[in-house]
Amino acid sequence: MLVGALQHVATMYAGVAAPPLIIGGALGLSAAEMTTLLGASLLIAGLATLLQTLGFWRIGSRLPFVNGVTFAVVSPILAVAASKQDATLPIIFGSTIVAGVFCFLLAPVFCRLVRFFPPVVSGTVITLIGVSLLPVAGNWSQGGDAKASDYGSPTNLGLAAATLVAILVLHRVLTGFLQRIAILLGLLFGTLLAIPFDKVDGDALGKLAIFEVPEPFAFGAPQFDVSVTISMVVVMIVCMTESTADIIALSEVVDKPADDRTIAGGLRADGLATALGGVFNGFACTAFAQNIGLVALTRIRSRFVVAVCGGFLVLMGLMPIVGGLVALVPQPVLGGAGVVLFGTVAVAGIRTLGKADLNAGSNALIVAVALAFGVFPIAFPDFYHAFPEKFGMIAESGISAGSIIAVVLNLLLNHTGRGPDDAEARQHANPVPPEPIDALAKAARA
Repeated sequence: MLVGALQHVATMYAGVAAPPLIIGGALGLSAAEMTTLLGASLLIAGLATLLQTLGFWRIGSRLPFVNGVTFAVVSPILAVAASKQDATLPIIFGSTIVAGVFCFLLAPVFCRLVRFFPPVVSGTVITLIGVSLLPVAGNWSQGGDAKASDYGSPTNLGLAAATLVAILVLHRVLTGFLQRIAILLGLLFGTLLAIPFDKVDGDALGKLAIFEVPEPFAFGAPQFDVSVTISMVVVMIVCMTESTADIIALSEVVDKPADDRTIAGGLRADGLATALGGVFNGFACTAFAQNIGLVALTRIRSRFVVAVCGGFLVLMGLMPIVGGLVALVPQPVLGGAGVVLFGTVAVAGIRTLGKADLNAGSNALIVAVALAFGVFPIAFPDFYHAFPEKFGMIAESGISAGSIIAVVLNLLLNHTGRGPDDAEARQHANPVPPEPIDALAKAARA
């Protein structure tokens, strides 16, 4: 359980640490202030993960779900920093609290969108989740920092490739428990291999405090700005859309179909964690799709293993030096592992699409158009540069754009104005009840 939990921590640490580090660097924060942001993000990620896995009352999906800071907040926060230099963080934290409360209260209504995610829609969205994450793995493989002199160097790409090969070989030759922790063993191998190339900075550990409790409102009392709050609520809606898709994806992997109650509980956990993030100097929380890939790949489906991961994250938030140990894993090594993890999510989506007859109705057309609109922002980040900023917050997320297009087209082409002769097409597009499958287990058996 401990090793499986550590594997989840190693998989998601870079993702939860990157947003506060990017935001802190853009705002010109000191090293101590950066540590405050990072510690808060880890603590809130741990609490959110505990809420999701263990749950209480109607809060939490009770699935092996890892939560953390979403990258979706980075762009709007940097926009706020450019226009409100004097009180950026208090305004951001105030709007984050409001967005979290909004998510919590809207969850019972939003969860009903599950009926709009039949296999033709959910399969498209899950595929987009994996595809949209692959560029992240590519960026990590090159070094993570495009401004660095060694970005994309043969050394970085070689470490990523070596880690990827190690994971594939270990997964092939090992059996039982060792096979299930092949990702962690591959990360360990890649980190050790990176030491002679000076890619592992152990000196940074000496600068970290052993124990530190995040101080509420460490950057000042929260402030509320209408325009910023609206922007953050829009970001939260995007996060809710992605979390809904992730819950459905994970429910497919663990063979536990997601109903309205499950999705509502997951969204409430997101909202509560986001509101707490605003209090303890953190940001909006959402699901981490890379850990869904880890669950699918290892077939360790226990939510209690992921709950231990949440406990580790809380500990790391309170003990920066512990978090620093995980931070020793170089970005190229994480990139090599990310190829497997993120690609696995895309495969799960393709398997889900297999449950929707693409020869029936307009299913093939729905998938084609939704994938196109989902990939456009990934391939061309400035695709919507001439549109209003708030429109871009939604459209520039390939997952959200593809999800919206898939839902709308499914309603228009498979439902609106359909006659009795099309009943079979609707049955293929929206089978009821859905038959959940573990796509990866099925592939392994084959």
